[in-house]
Amino acid sequence: MFYQLLIKLNSDKKLKIGALGKFNFPGGYYVYSGSAKRNFSKRIYRHIKKKKKYKWHIDYLLKAGKIIQIKKLSDLWDECNIHKSTLRFYDGKELIEGFGSSDCNCKSHLIFLGKNLKLLK
Repeated sequence: MFYQLLIKLNSDKKLKIGALGKFNFPGGYYVYSGSAKRNFSKRIYRHIKKKKKYKWHIDYLLKAGKIIQIKKLSDLWDECNIHKSTLRFYDGKELIEGFGSSDCNCKSHLIFLGKNLKLLK
């Protein structure tokens, strides 16, 4: 099962993202594309939970940001194609190379949409 999280970061933040290092995140909206090979509900609950052991890149961003929309997607595409399609459709930016994409050849699985809200369709 694949999913996307629409995340709001209220202001600019400098965040450490695990082994990737420290990055400047502009305030605004982000879309993260992910997968839950098993137990989709558990994965989403983990993302929503504030107290957790940091395991994935997204955990570090969610410490500072807030999930405002969760979109469950079909298994017809994989998370890489979903990400690439969203990137083109919303004309977003991949700000952090390797974010959420350490197990594939994508540049990133996180898209910065800017300061204006764009709900996922």
